[in-house]
Amino acid sequence: MQTCLSVGASMVAALLVLALPARAATGPLPAATPQIFAPGVISGPANDADPAFAPDGNTVVFSRNNTILIAQRSGDGWGQPHIAPFSGLWMDQQPSMAPDGSFLVFVSNRPVLPGESKGPSGNLWRVDRQGDGWGAAVHLPANVNRGDSTWAPSVAGDGSLYFIERTSAESPFRLWRSQFRDGQYLAPVAQSFGDSRTQDVDPAVAPDESFIVFGSMLPGPNAHERLFIAFRHGTGWGTPIDLGKAVNGSGATDTNEARLGPDHRTLYFSTDRSEPVPFPRTLAQAEADLARSQRWDNGSQNIWSVSLLPWLNAERAQ
Repeated sequence: MQTCLSVGASMVAALLVLALPARAATGPLPAATPQIFAPGVISGPANDADPAFAPDGNTVVFSRNNTILIAQRSGDGWGQPHIAPFSGLWMDQQPSMAPDGSFLVFVSNRPVLPGESKGPSGNLWRVDRQGDGWGAAVHLPANVNRGDSTWAPSVAGDGSLYFIERTSAESPFRLWRSQFRDGQYLAPVAQSFGDSRTQDVDPAVAPDESFIVFGSMLPGPNAHERLFIAFRHGTGWGTPIDLGKAVNGSGATDTNEARLGPDHRTLYFSTDRSEPVPFPRTLAQAEADLARSQRWDNGSQNIWSVSLLPWLNAERAQ
């Protein structure tokens, strides 16, 4: 895991039209297979995570080693990323795009008040889209930033905000939701996943809040974060479903930082999985391993993607 807002009614209505596609005619769907996202350009030798896409899919904002970067689609690929105009001076990470692309919410340790040398270790900030550029970052109100450890924002279609927070230094992170109503955030409500021992992190909520993907970790010496999906049943959430070995790997590494793509059916996530190193190996393999530090699969976090359709279609079939 590493203000006054407004959301138009027309945007919300448009998002509600995004119904899930009809289930495939017959037979089981193929297993979901994760793919590395833009290796060597977006996913590189540093730690990359948290892709947030513009609605047209042609702009991606993501974090790399506590700096927020922006890249534009170029033909069939992605152009080289550059530092976002609102980032670079402080530890900035975990950008999350509003479904209509009008603003971003991200985590920063920048000062809140003039004259401060630095701010809380993790608070949520908003920056609005202004034409082809971005406005100034604005600290979200105290109803959201209730302490110095507020992280992992995800913005719903009506502007409501999901995030994670811990109530004390010893307690695990929990998922919270702050309803956005009449231009302000209401008191956050803890989401009903796990128990007091379970750490839940990195929510990625569908615009209509029909499902959510998040990371979770039970306590223990060999615990690792795994991704789960949960569907809304009535006014609450159903039992979270483990996304399985294909997504979460063997369990020896953390899989986290869930994000949804612009189609709201593709999951992006981060993990430090890499290509296996053979032993015993040839001299050529040893030389290739020596050069690994300059490759995307050098053991740092990278961004992967996988289709959520197998899980979405299974839920529709219930």
